[in-house]
Amino acid sequence: MNTNFAQTKEKKSFVELRNVAKRFGSNSVIENLSLAIPKGEMVTLLGPSGCGKTTVLRMVAGLEKPSDGQIFIDGEDVTHRSIQHRDICMVFQSYALFPHMSLGENIGYGLKMLGKPKGEIRDRVEEALELVDLAGFADRYVDQISGGQQQRVALARALILKPKVLLFDEPLSNLDANLRRSMREKIRELQQQFNITSLYVTHDQSEAFAVSDTVLVMNKGQIMQIGEPQRLYRFPASRFMASFMGDANIFEAQISGNRVEILGYAIPRPEGFAPGLQHCTVGVRPEAITLGLQGDASQRCTIKKVAYMGPQYEVLVEWQGQQLLLQVNATELQPSPGDEFYLQIHPFGMFVLQDQ
Repeated sequence: MNTNFAQTKEKKSFVELRNVAKRFGSNSVIENLSLAIPKGEMVTLLGPSGCGKTTVLRMVAGLEKPSDGQIFIDGEDVTHRSIQHRDICMVFQSYALFPHMSLGENIGYGLKMLGKPKGEIRDRVEEALELVDLAGFADRYVDQISGGQQQRVALARALILKPKVLLFDEPLSNLDANLRRSMREKIRELQQQFNITSLYVTHDQSEAFAVSDTVLVMNKGQIMQIGEPQRLYRFPASRFMASFMGDANIFEAQISGNRVEILGYAIPRPEGFAPGLQHCTVGVRPEAITLGLQGDASQRCTIKKVAYMGPQYEVLVEWQGQQLLLQVNATELQPSPGDEFYLQIHPFGMFVLQDQ
């Protein structure tokens, strides 16, 4: 599914890719891709390894030249400009800090290369350290701070240059879960504070949802779907999207009036079902299926497997000859294999799949 330039947001774009392709020899990585990033927005490229998202980021940065198409930043064609002439900064997964320099020298390095006065560099370094909660760390060295602090130094080094565009190449991959959570909050806070147009690459869905205004999901060099995080999760357009954006139970459904029937079980017609639709394939999120102690024969199910996940259980049940994945709040129910319950499917977690 190619996404045309006209299909992206109506706001005035600040970064544009128009019919961009990238080939390495006979291997086509990106083909006829167009997208637009409005000024001040954080847009995330999300997708599995090898889908082409990092290649897109590197073309925007000027680290790779497109085989075809054009790239614009702030209305200027930068397709053939080097990274030094695009007024962008990049935050890398590996931090890329100089170990022989102090943190202050690392952060101020770009300003020094631009020939800024020492007093201005010192003041701006102090300001940048405060922004990332590292005030007073200017004289420390890389081996004296944690991985999370190193990533904040890398972020400060980018912000100090006040670039037109900020690029993130899986910046949190080397951090543990708690640090990832705090760093994504800091990245989002600073991006919004400075209103910097940003392109973020990750394979982590929760990370993409937490930092983004808009998410573009990629697969095999193409954009599969574009939208706000909540809409992509609630209304995935294809089986790939339904499974990549989380787990989904897939059913064939019949529709009559305001009811949707799945395996003899009737559910109120959900939002987003087109008028006149009579038969379709639907997906249901695991959290939209709940278990209870009462119901009729069409709802009876048997617990097959249970995995304890802390705040919730992941539960596999057998229902009408089909196995379903559910999420059960651990404070409300403690199921065991062999237990029988009655399930209820909630329409809020149901969506129509376009690829039947």
